[in-house]
Amino acid sequence: LNFTLTSPSVLVGLFIGAMLTFVFSALTMSAVQTAAQSIVVEVRRQFREIVGIMDYKADPDYAACVSLCTKGALHEMVAPALLAVVVPIVTGLILGPTGVVGLLGGVSVTGFAMAVFMSNAGGAWDNAKKYIERGNHGGKGSPQHKAAVVGDTVGDPFKDTSGPSLNILIKLCSTVSIVFAGLIIAFNLMNVL
Repeated sequence: LNFTLTSPSVLVGLFIGAMLTFVFSALTMSAVQTAAQSIVVEVRRQFREIVGIMDYKADPDYAACVSLCTKGALHEMVAPALLAVVVPIVTGLILGPTGVVGLLGGVSVTGFAMAVFMSNAGGAWDNAKKYIERGNHGGKGSPQHKAAVVGDTVGDPFKDTSGPSLNILIKLCSTVSIVFAGLIIAFNLMNVL
C-alpha cells in the first residue's frame, strides 16, 4: 500500500476529509438556525394566543418551547451524524485503505483547526459584547453595542455547537474507519482495479 501524498487515493481522501469538516460545520450552524427559528414562531404564537403573558397574569407554555428545541436539535443533527458515519465507509469502499488514511488526515487537520478557530472566535465575540456593555466604546445602545450583539448571536453557535462538535466528528470518523477496516480492505474498488 502506498500511503504517500503522491498517491491519488490519499490525496483525494485528504480533499474529502477537508471538505467534510466544512460541510459538517455548515450543517450544524444551519441546525441551530432552524431550531431557533421554530422557537421564535412558537413564542410569537404564544404572545398572540395566550392573553396576559405581557402583564404577568398568565404563564407561557414553557414545555412547548423546550419540546420544540429538543425535537429540533435531534432532528437537525441526523444529517451531520449520518455524514460522519457514511463518508468514511463510502470513501474506503471506493478508494481503499489509502483513501481512508487521507480522509482521516484531512478531517483531523482541518477539523482541529476549525474547532479551535470557532471556539475562540465565538468566545471573543461574546467577550466583546460584555466589554462594550461595561461602558467601553459607547456602551449599551451604541452602534458598536448593536454590532457586538449581532457578533455574539453568530458566536454562540460557533463556540457552543460547531466548535465542540468538530471534535466529535474527528473521533467518530476515526472510530468508524477502525470498525469497518476489515470490510474496507476486503471489498474496495481499488482491489478490483
